[in-house]
Amino acid sequence: MSEAGEDVARAFHLEPYSDYLLFERGLSPTTREAYLNDCLELARFARSRSASRPADVDYPMLRGHVARLAERGLAPSTIARKLSALRSYFRYLVAEDLVAVDPTDRLEAPRAGRPLPEALSYEEVERLLRAVPTTLKLAMRDLAMLEVLYGAGLRVSELTSLTLRNLDLDEGFVRVLGKGSKERLVPLGGRANDALARYLRELRPGLDRGASRGVVFLNRLGRPLSRMGAWKIVRRHVDGAGIEKPVSPHTLRHTFATHLLEGGADLASVQEMLGHSDISTTQIYTHVDRTYLRKVHRTYHPRG
Repeated sequence: MSEAGEDVARAFHLEPYSDYLLFERGLSPTTREAYLNDCLELARFARSRSASRPADVDYPMLRGHVARLAERGLAPSTIARKLSALRSYFRYLVAEDLVAVDPTDRLEAPRAGRPLPEALSYEEVERLLRAVPTTLKLAMRDLAMLEVLYGAGLRVSELTSLTLRNLDLDEGFVRVLGKGSKERLVPLGGRANDALARYLRELRPGLDRGASRGVVFLNRLGRPLSRMGAWKIVRRHVDGAGIEKPVSPHTLRHTFATHLLEGGADLASVQEMLGHSDISTTQIYTHVDRTYLRKVHRTYHPRG
């Protein structure tokens, strides 16, 4: 180990932790070395974030470390093994009064084998959006709905619960209340913003008969569109576009993320826009300001 490595190991108490693994846990030399390498890897990452000792490592820093592991292409099972080593390490530090809080308590391990829906290609998205008949009475609503699902990556429950006060079309943002009542801001993108503005200006006023509760997307009776209603609309236009693969509103959300990442967007920005909070999805957590989110969306999303 280099002098710099020895300094990090000393500051992060890795030598006494190695003794603990040997004499109290009775781990084999191979397993002990793997644990120490995992802890040294974290310690070096922490040093790069200006943390000089284990007590400086907090939950967001740990999530950043896990995100780096995911960006390296490590399998969920490998990341889970590394997290197991870090949990053992921090339990030891807490027991020895070297840290007051265990930051691994809230950290979730990635779930292996979690299937993702198939994404649409760019050409299939264009076919779907062109498939909405202009003669359809509710065409502006359907097109706005499809554009928002693809342009902002919303969950169907988020789409159907959108209210007028959630929208800031001048700035091109929508405020979304996601899982666990977590609120986030998502850029709409130019095409989605325009389609939504037209629907709100030309069609929705005629649909609203006083029972809308301020919800953006309404059915033909003027009531809030249900999740099943949204699913049927997507399905109808998928069939009209001649797309044979299974497509649901969630497929458009997955396509949104896939196309951003394929275009070069960073995981942190995509995670922020999707509202993910665990590493089994985008493997990242961070806060990004509005200006940067809008820039990323306009730069990398095909309809930004």
